[in-house]
Amino acid sequence: MKRWITALPFLFLLTATLPAAAQTVDLARSEVLFGFKQENVPSTGKFRKFAAQVTFDAARPEATRANIDIDVTSVDLGDAGWNDDVQGASWLNAKQFPKSAFVATGAKALGGGRYESTGKFTLKGITRDVVATFTAKPEAAGTLLEGMVPLKRNDFKIGDGVWADTSVVANEVAVRFKVFLRK
Repeated sequence: MKRWITALPFLFLLTATLPAAAQTVDLARSEVLFGFKQENVPSTGKFRKFAAQVTFDAARPEATRANIDIDVTSVDLGDAGWNDDVQGASWLNAKQFPKSAFVATGAKALGGGRYESTGKFTLKGITRDVVATFTAKPEAAGTLLEGMVPLKRNDFKIGDGVWADTSVVANEVAVRFKVFLRK
């Protein structure tokens, strides 16, 4: 019995440092969108298929974990011709790189329900460090995480060749996400 009492503090420390299990992501209430400007006109698109494993606790934001895998072949710009074009080799090259990913470990509170998380974003076979900013809104059924990751498309060779020129399609792309975590 004495051994168990002596071991309890160590067991507590061990369990306190283990990562929490991923929460259930409600994909029906979640989405991944992107915004860009073409000829200075704002445009948006979305990815219809993605998978997400996310752990978030507002009381321990440093324990945040996120792994979001995006099916690049599910890109939707609202027009079948545009979808085919953007999946081509000059843009997303979806045949060679059908998946994109965002991986984050940890977050820090910025106040007012706002958070910042550094992570790695992989697109078209290129991985870059990024910073995601997001809000956490508690609801009766869970928590809605909503935020944005700013990217430079040329950093990922999105729009090769003549399309690398940013005078027609801007270099700045905002990847926006909503992830609903069920209780």
